[in-house]
Amino acid sequence: MNATANQVAQGARTRLSLSPLILLAASFAALLVLLALPLSVPIGPMYWDLFIYFDAANRIFDGQAPIIDFFTPVGPLGYYLFAGAVWLFPNAQPALLVHWSLLAITAPLMGLILHQVDQKSRVIAFALLVPFLVFAILPFNTRDFYPHPGSDGFGIYNRQASQLLYILTCALLFVRNQRVLALVMALSLLGLFFLKITGAIAGVLLCAFAFVAGRIGLRHAVASALGFFFVLAALEVTTGLVSQYVADILILVAMNGGSLAPRFLQSASLNFGVVMPGFLLALTVLYAGRKRIAAAIGEVRRDKSATTVAKLLDNNALWLGVVLFAGIFFETQNTGSQAMILVWPAVLAVLLKSGGMIATPKLLIATIALAAACVLPPFVNTIERAARAYIGAVKNVPLEHKHLKTLGAVNMRPEVMERVKHMLPFYAAHRDLFDKFVDAGELPAPLLYSDFDFQIGLLIGFDRTVESLLELERQSGIRFETVMALNFVNPFPWLMDRSAPKHIAIGADPSRAVPKPGSDELKEVENVDIALLPTCPLTTANMALLQIYSEGLKSHVRIKLNDCYDAFVNPRHAGRLPKQ
Repeated sequence: MNATANQVAQGARTRLSLSPLILLAASFAALLVLLALPLSVPIGPMYWDLFIYFDAANRIFDGQAPIIDFFTPVGPLGYYLFAGAVWLFPNAQPALLVHWSLLAITAPLMGLILHQVDQKSRVIAFALLVPFLVFAILPFNTRDFYPHPGSDGFGIYNRQASQLLYILTCALLFVRNQRVLALVMALSLLGLFFLKITGAIAGVLLCAFAFVAGRIGLRHAVASALGFFFVLAALEVTTGLVSQYVADILILVAMNGGSLAPRFLQSASLNFGVVMPGFLLALTVLYAGRKRIAAAIGEVRRDKSATTVAKLLDNNALWLGVVLFAGIFFETQNTGSQAMILVWPAVLAVLLKSGGMIATPKLLIATIALAAACVLPPFVNTIERAARAYIGAVKNVPLEHKHLKTLGAVNMRPEVMERVKHMLPFYAAHRDLFDKFVDAGELPAPLLYSDFDFQIGLLIGFDRTVESLLELERQSGIRFETVMALNFVNPFPWLMDRSAPKHIAIGADPSRAVPKPGSDELKEVENVDIALLPTCPLTTANMALLQIYSEGLKSHVRIKLNDCYDAFVNPRHAGRLPKQ
């Protein structure tokens, strides 16, 4: 059967004159062209997540270093990649730029894998490349979090880690050259470590199983591990980054404590459409190969060596089970992700060996059906969500703005804009009403942060507040060099070419990612020129941030900047403020 499969693959290879490496390079070049164009995308739920990257990039350009100089909710790699990307493409659409920035890492790694696999089978190379391109190009999560189509500006670092896990799984299952495999393992794990630590743990699980299953030899596994730890050691000695990163992770773990078991159940239930058919597929493959497995177990009993154990474990059904477990573990911490896409290479490996089931047609049909049920829904759903968002945008209207730079490169349905025009004055006129929501510890709507009108209103508020700040500077002669926001995001330093205070957390979710400020943080807050509090509407998170940093702001003078923002002005500027 293996000979027949190889003959088919070689025959298909001769008919496919297009090299997968050429397709990968052409796709990458096309994306670079798109980044140079003034594109706009439809607004989407929780779109403000990507504004975090502008805050981080602005700090990096100011000389601040993620982790060392300011607290981050995840690893620093994504922020550095985005800073480099926005430096190269300052006019690129942000949702596209932040998603595609990871290709600086994943495209070369996928190129290495394709070069190895293509030598054996061009069909397999394309079977690995096509899903990768779909997920790497389309900046969408695999699951809906809102009933209306729009761009996914959230879950960015989860998608990036998912793509690296896909790369790593492809290498472990299909790369036979030990040097190349060791290199891809080390680079993938480094990328995962500095993107999101749970991704790195999932990657280590996969690599550990690859080692015990004999996919990578001891010498190359040790070389890969040494390379990984050498980079960590070099960064620690030169910058102190690694120890501070680990300390920040421990702080986040303490803030987000709780039993892991319920999160496993939640992750499995949210990804039930992949997990259940994947589990049944693994059982089917185990049943189909039960005689071969029994023989391997008997061999282990006779000869308890690493070779016989590896032969037993290097089974596609077990690989699928391990990949499913690693994927479920990674998704325990995620809201928005290209969830479980790492299953694709494992399912492909199963299908390539399914020809042995020809003698049992029912098992063959079940295997193919379960494989399709496992991998196609995330693949198709991602394409469908992108199509709905982009095709539906034909009727959209652009956001008019003056100060938003590329943050304003969004569009929306006319009725969304109409609602924003109604709601912003309503928020301002009924501030007492929304203060009562805060007192009750509730949002005005459970999906407030996902509502398109909230996200558009947020952007309009940014635009108007920059104008208000510039006008206040003109009237008073003050220049607010450091600008802080008592909000989840702080785009103002980026929009105004100013600075953000050191040590203050970005992506400031007070319930999950803002540790109690110490003396360094409070000193920076005390020295900040102006801190901005959004009030259209005021939310529980805004008030929580105000309370967290109240000690540092106690001497600041509170003023009404405009209808939707209050400001806390440093007392050294108070005497120059115009009378209100």
